[in-house]
Amino acid sequence: MRFVPLILSSSTPEAWAGFKDVELRWDGTLHPEWEASVRNGLAVHALQLQPTPWGLGLLETALESLRPRLGADFLVIPTEAPIGRQGTSAFLQALEALLEHTSGRGVKLALRPSKGALTAILPLLKEARGEAVGFCWDPSVGPELDLISDRLYTAVGGVNDDYAALQRTGYRWNLAVEGSPEDLSSSIRMLEANYPTVFFPAEMPTTALGRPIVPDESLIFGAHWNEQPDRSRE
Repeated sequence: MRFVPLILSSSTPEAWAGFKDVELRWDGTLHPEWEASVRNGLAVHALQLQPTPWGLGLLETALESLRPRLGADFLVIPTEAPIGRQGTSAFLQALEALLEHTSGRGVKLALRPSKGALTAILPLLKEARGEAVGFCWDPSVGPELDLISDRLYTAVGGVNDDYAALQRTGYRWNLAVEGSPEDLSSSIRMLEANYPTVFFPAEMPTTALGRPIVPDESLIFGAHWNEQPDRSRE
């Protein structure tokens, strides 16, 4: 896992000059120095929106956050479970509009479900064929992590949270944490030591029938992958 600071968009990037990778929590205002910092090599990997009801207001906020040239990979949207037919309709219409307006911008949508919302959202994404939509995990998701591990784009949490379950999935992208620049310098080093990157899941996944998924030994990954040196000419 790569632990990065999660910073308010209105704050000055000067205090974060010691970090190469960050995420921004969009609070409606962008400090004017962020774009220059990105041009000078700072990577803003994700923009995290504030909780907003699904609808035109959310669409406007999302597009406003993407207007500056920050090069974010992911736009994270906190999501409650839609309630009733009207709530479901608003969710699906706003999601469709967001996908349409973000197409070609190089940014992917990541939903951050509130506790208990994931099981209601997954069927709606399937109905809407929202395969391009991923997820942002946080500790409140808890045991539902296995439902989104194959579409996990980013994560967020606190310096004292437990990330053992996330680590076991082989997760190796960003996990954003909030704090002051001084505190996070040491906290991130501690987190990286406690949760080193794991490139493959600790336990092999299984099929719907409960059979383990194992690599196909007939696959050839490259001409040199299993090639033994030819010593016949020595």
